[in-house]
Amino acid sequence: MRKLLTVLFASTSLMTITPAIAAESKMSADQPKAAEEARTPLTELGKNDPYLWMEEIEGARAMDWAKAQNAKTLPVLQGDKRYADLEAKALAILNAKDRVPGVSFAGDGSLRNFWQDADHVRGVWRKTSLESYRTADPAWETILDIDALSKVEGANWVFKGASCLPPEDTRCLVTLSDGGKDAVTVREFDTATKSFVSDGFVLPEGKQNYTWLDKDTLLVGREWKPGELTKSGYAYVLKTLKRGQTLDQAVEVFRGVDTDVSVNPFVLRDADGKAVAVMAGRGVTFFEAETYLIEGDKPVKLDLPLKSSVQGYVAGQMIVLMEQDWKGFKTGDLVSFDLARLKAAPDHAVATLVLRPTARQSVEQVTTTRTKLVVGLLDNVKGAARVLTHGPNGWTSQTLDLPANSAIGLGSTAEKDERLFVTATGYLAPTTYWLADAGTLKLEQVKASPARFDAGAHVVEQFEATSTDGARIPYFVVRPKGLEYDGQAPTLLYAYGGFQVPLTPGYSGVMGKLWLERGGTYVVANIRGGGEFGPAWHEAGLKANRQKVYDDFFAVSQDLIARKITSPRRLGIMGGSNGGLLMGVALTQRPELYNAIVVQVPLFDMIRYSQIGAGASWVGEYGDPAIPSERAVIAKYDPYSNLKAGQKYPEVFIETSTKDDRVHPAHARKAAAKLEALGYPVLYYENIDGGHAASANLAETARRQALEYVYLSRKLMD
Repeated sequence: MRKLLTVLFASTSLMTITPAIAAESKMSADQPKAAEEARTPLTELGKNDPYLWMEEIEGARAMDWAKAQNAKTLPVLQGDKRYADLEAKALAILNAKDRVPGVSFAGDGSLRNFWQDADHVRGVWRKTSLESYRTADPAWETILDIDALSKVEGANWVFKGASCLPPEDTRCLVTLSDGGKDAVTVREFDTATKSFVSDGFVLPEGKQNYTWLDKDTLLVGREWKPGELTKSGYAYVLKTLKRGQTLDQAVEVFRGVDTDVSVNPFVLRDADGKAVAVMAGRGVTFFEAETYLIEGDKPVKLDLPLKSSVQGYVAGQMIVLMEQDWKGFKTGDLVSFDLARLKAAPDHAVATLVLRPTARQSVEQVTTTRTKLVVGLLDNVKGAARVLTHGPNGWTSQTLDLPANSAIGLGSTAEKDERLFVTATGYLAPTTYWLADAGTLKLEQVKASPARFDAGAHVVEQFEATSTDGARIPYFVVRPKGLEYDGQAPTLLYAYGGFQVPLTPGYSGVMGKLWLERGGTYVVANIRGGGEFGPAWHEAGLKANRQKVYDDFFAVSQDLIARKITSPRRLGIMGGSNGGLLMGVALTQRPELYNAIVVQVPLFDMIRYSQIGAGASWVGEYGDPAIPSERAVIAKYDPYSNLKAGQKYPEVFIETSTKDDRVHPAHARKAAAKLEALGYPVLYYENIDGGHAASANLAETARRQALEYVYLSRKLMD
């Protein structure tokens, strides 16, 4: 569950698909000293905040305020003479008919894809054959039209994916969100008849985790009784649900406690789709989980470290990523367990080393074909792909010969054979799509994305900045070839720095067209807190070490200025979600470095963050405000409480979505309201739909991006 939540939490990244050091002070959520402290009642935290009413997501007063802010901001930005052109260019790229559709293998022999364009605003789930996909104009057959479904049902459905039962993959659990929320409705769909199953499974709206056990049974975690959720708002009770049963007839098979983050069911299957192990991950904190084997009526806890994650199953081996030192293995190691032996003796797990990254490497992705393990590896923030084979003497490794200096993405695998899709992309290189054979190592380039902007005028460089404690912080610069080092380059710096999420080279047609092609320079900082160099890079920015993340960001900012690439007058920054918190800290701690700050769907009120949205699940990242010693650390960087009058803050642009049920829109609302109350100019935009991505469809995405680049142009180019 941690990996899923991490990906979702980072989903507002600007890109479309992104030496390691140990933390000086490792802290876990159940650190003994912290546990002994008297907790401050949650009702006391921020109780005097004059903007508490903004925490009622769709309260009349809050909505009236948001609409009034939109009415002030939109005329300013949309009234700029550049806006219409930028929005049209963004929408043209997003809706382009010649976009390359990414596909996934299905057990029925087809390739499937979800597609949105001007004619399919909400999108269409469709399929084709591999032979047709290889052609310039594949023949697509519609499986489910979300626009048509929304019209018939009078709903604003956002397609969140489909989980299909192997090996045929014809019975699928289609996930639909009202306006983009994390809370979803799940309905069984038959891809053969292209219709929802009349007596099929239906899970009413909620934040829920689920998986197929067999064609007539699901394993589901959800709010079974009113209020039966963790303090983070996720499920902690798993039940089996049989076909034809009502929810109240489901049978409980596992129960966590309400102080957990969540409980997540998963099933390991062999290459023929047969379930070989039914498991549950009990998320004790966001980064710590107990793993249970569910057989019979009593779950059995496996002998695995809390900081580890099951990555898959192949050749009789369960693959696990170690995120802490354990039994002679090191943080970042990829290991395997003989599943039959593990099931026979679950309390005496014996592991075999699969792969050990160097200090400048990390395991980014893991997938399996029929008999092979394929690992996406980051090497100094650049991608590579390894194919590993299990034999009598352990694991052997080979390398796929993919483009160098790229981000490598491992896509769908066939499972019935050794094929998988792989992508390669760079800041100036559009994505290429490869069909790889993990058995023969043969590669076939099947598609190449068209260029969306003129990349010939720019180059990519990688530099390092030195942070306050001496750590080397890498960053990428995408700049014009003829850049004059006079500090006058309009520069946009992007970063995230949290939840072990790496930012890797990626191609953004919209950013290239709306920023690079117009003379801008683009920078990505690989600061601590992310996953660029594995778990240790993340650990170095946790809790008491959080300020290191921000110091890294400031070090990159100052390095750009020292190299005379840019100057504070021409330097703007952007970040979303956890990166939005980073923007708030930059605003309050080092405002003199920047002239523009785009704050996307942010965390901002860190004293109350654990009480609103899904905030309680992130205590493992930031610390618990209810514990005095941890609150003292948080208070030092908390943007909301550190906003003060009389500072030289730049005019910021803050964005959020009413439908964001992960990072509550109150963070953004309260930030804007307090800035205004202190006398600062502020631009604020709240999309009424959109969820945590702040946009529910491509038209809304184009509008948001045009607003951002108009703002940046006004601040940095004028």
